[in-house]
Amino acid sequence: MREPWSDLLECWRSGRTAALATVTSIRGSAPREVGSAMLVRDDGTVVGSVSGGCVEGAVYETALEVISSGRPAREQYGIADEAGIAVGLTCGGEIEIFVEAVSPSTFPDLDRLAELVALERPVAIATVVEHPDDEVVGRRLLIEPDAAPSGSLGSPRRDAAVHDDAEGVLATGRSATLTYGVDGERRGLGMRVLVQVFAPPPRLLIFGAVDHAAALAQVGAFLGYDVTVCDARQVFATPERFPAAARVVVDWPHRYLAAEHEAGRIDARTALAVLTHDPKFDVPLLTVALRLPAIGFIGAMGSRRTHDDRLERLREAGVTDEELTRLSSPVGLDLGGRTPQETAVSIAAELVAAQWGGSGRPLRVLDTPVHGPNLPLDLSVGRSS
Repeated sequence: MREPWSDLLECWRSGRTAALATVTSIRGSAPREVGSAMLVRDDGTVVGSVSGGCVEGAVYETALEVISSGRPAREQYGIADEAGIAVGLTCGGEIEIFVEAVSPSTFPDLDRLAELVALERPVAIATVVEHPDDEVVGRRLLIEPDAAPSGSLGSPRRDAAVHDDAEGVLATGRSATLTYGVDGERRGLGMRVLVQVFAPPPRLLIFGAVDHAAALAQVGAFLGYDVTVCDARQVFATPERFPAAARVVVDWPHRYLAAEHEAGRIDARTALAVLTHDPKFDVPLLTVALRLPAIGFIGAMGSRRTHDDRLERLREAGVTDEELTRLSSPVGLDLGGRTPQETAVSIAAELVAAQWGGSGRPLRVLDTPVHGPNLPLDLSVGRSS
């Protein structure tokens, strides 16, 4: 399990109590995303971060109080004053933190959560972070896809509503805070539930065992992707040439991608980077890729001339203009780079921009929040009553 959850599990298995502080909502330019967490052990040591240093001191004091009292707390921090007296975010955003005591008695499903994460199976924890009844605050559900939830939020109606919506949040791969009525009414107010998602890392499939692939594999691994390099040429596709890749596969690219799709290992967080710019590899591969709706990003490297030739060949292979709109080619943002490493940064920059909706323009010419879009304080999944 990733930090600080592995440290929390260690405390839990030893029977100790620790405080877990988690970001439940953000507004404006906040440095961490929903679900970011900081652990404070009962010996006073700390793991993780909720703000990059702006409010950690205040959260630490709250965490010690929560360990002592056993009662959860919810804190909000806005803009710090210029004198530095008020605790807050220097970046100008707002952040809400939920702090709870965690022990085997308060979180009996933590061992099961750790087991599922170790198996790289997607799982989510739904925790009530706000409710008029203090006895409901801190209650949890453990949600696995296509399985009955474990735990309870205190009523069958709450459990059913949150379980259904949490499965949708889990499919996105990102944590979120949902709002309900006090008994799970979908259009009501009064109860807020943090859905923390634990999913396997997103995949980056790099096709073409070239020097650009080695650089992109390194950058992709740094960004947290599970990287695969695939090429049909065994002499080039060797683990020694791509040490940053989790796996190096010798297979025809289109055949490998089709097999991964059939095995259920391709989803909306999967990114493809086609670096071969060789028609005998590119055209069959992209013909398969552009017809798989689950893939989140499809990019292909090459010059303008290569791009035009590729589009003509894909149309001859029966790929429609609508399917071609999913192709980012030539892949990468315009950074002016030349080397494989600079090209890898360019491609990675487009991946990040595509994931978070960035413009790719210099921050100095924009007046939008530095840390991403201006999200509402409460995130909700669109749902009917």
